[in-house]
Amino acid sequence: MISPMPTRSALRSRTWLVVVVFLALAPLAALAQRGDADATLARIRAEGLERSAALSLFLTLTDEIGARLTGSPAHVRSANWARDRFAQWGLTNAQLEPFEFGAGWELLHVSAAMTQPRYFPLIAYPDAWSSSTAGMLSGHAVYIGDKTLEQVTAMGQQLKGRIILTHPPVTAFVERDRPQPGLADAPVATGNPPLPQARAPIPARALATLLQQVGAGVTIRPSTYTDGTVGVLGSRTTPRDAVPAIVVATEQYNMMARLAVSGQPVVMTVESRTRHHETDRNSYNVIAEIAGTDPAVRDEYVLIGAHLDSWHAANGATDNADGVVAVMEAMRILRAIGAAPRRTIKVALWSGEEQGLLGARAYIEQHLATPEAQAKLQVYLNDDPGSGRTLGFYMEKNEAAKQFFDGWLAPLRDLGATINVVEGIGSTDHVPFVEAGMPAFNAIKDFEGYDVRTRHTNADFPERMSENELKQQAVVMATFAWQAAMLDKRIPRAARTPTTDHTEARRR
Repeated sequence: MISPMPTRSALRSRTWLVVVVFLALAPLAALAQRGDADATLARIRAEGLERSAALSLFLTLTDEIGARLTGSPAHVRSANWARDRFAQWGLTNAQLEPFEFGAGWELLHVSAAMTQPRYFPLIAYPDAWSSSTAGMLSGHAVYIGDKTLEQVTAMGQQLKGRIILTHPPVTAFVERDRPQPGLADAPVATGNPPLPQARAPIPARALATLLQQVGAGVTIRPSTYTDGTVGVLGSRTTPRDAVPAIVVATEQYNMMARLAVSGQPVVMTVESRTRHHETDRNSYNVIAEIAGTDPAVRDEYVLIGAHLDSWHAANGATDNADGVVAVMEAMRILRAIGAAPRRTIKVALWSGEEQGLLGARAYIEQHLATPEAQAKLQVYLNDDPGSGRTLGFYMEKNEAAKQFFDGWLAPLRDLGATINVVEGIGSTDHVPFVEAGMPAFNAIKDFEGYDVRTRHTNADFPERMSENELKQQAVVMATFAWQAAMLDKRIPRAARTPTTDHTEARRR
């Protein structure tokens, strides 16, 4: 028997019944979804605080591997180590992505001492990419810190093979850190702060050319930090036949310069052995990911990153092993709790940051060169300047994105993450993303002792960070990455050209 067709009145009644049931169940579904989200955030916190691998990662990177100058064997070792950890944790597509960099370099040995009028060992480091001295140099140092270019030119062959003190005594020192974001009335520094530089009567380039022509043995110049802290960088464009250049602790250099000015003969011994690497002229970013699970948005991705490279006078702990550990441990946490994000979450450990954001720029050129590719990036979260806990993020004038970030920060306040500032910050790897109009933000960290003591100096060792700080920053990064990956909406874009950049020339 064929059932009779339902009347229009009956269909209307059934429709209303469906609507009523849906409206009744919708709040329950929303509560369930909210409960799932809260449960995931709780698992992130528990894994990151109770079963952390952050300290072990940090000490391996700083104590075992040590300084990671771009192009050096140690940097390559650290990149392979990080890739292998990602693969071990179950991340997919863990790989090294090469980009052309140029000759690598490493320091093999350095020693320097004043031997007359009395013996005094010196805290000294060669510039990166400086060539070796011609064995152990020993003799009277020639002080030219009070001479003009014409006077030095007239000295001619008197300088051949000699140890040259190039600068007058330093009188302006690195004495303060940049303002701390979040403090009352404290301006936000938009890039690396200007620091006092050692000044000489002769421009550096002209002096370098002259000393190269006369065959000087080695140049000795002062740092401008205090209390035995030495800031030393270097340029990969340094000619191989340039005079080897060594930086000495400020107070020690000043002592020798004052003695020379007073007419006391200063005798020194100096030796520096370095090695250039030409076989592989690439450097490498480290890339890995946790695949997204939502078919509608899994081809979109959240990117988190930090720069793996450092300078060569210390272990690169606060610049930037702590940032590396934050993003590595964040990915480990997400894998360990079985997180299944809607969007893909990728991690990048950049190389060449210290030479001009080279790794980040290479990644954009390779992966984000078109508007269509850029549209797939939900957000980039970077961790670099400063040390200690993560306090929040610099929002690059993006008020709309800040609304999301403020909400994500709220449950982390008890961990010390309390502020997102609307201002931006330059001089690190998120800058090329912002320049291209993509949403990219850098973590706010503590600047106490960072500019005056650890950044680019021989004092950048792991003692500056505590295990609790390492745990906290990883939990914050994992939380923000997860929230961004699960968001129903897109992170708003706000095109802005940063007021500062991070070029190689600016770093010196």
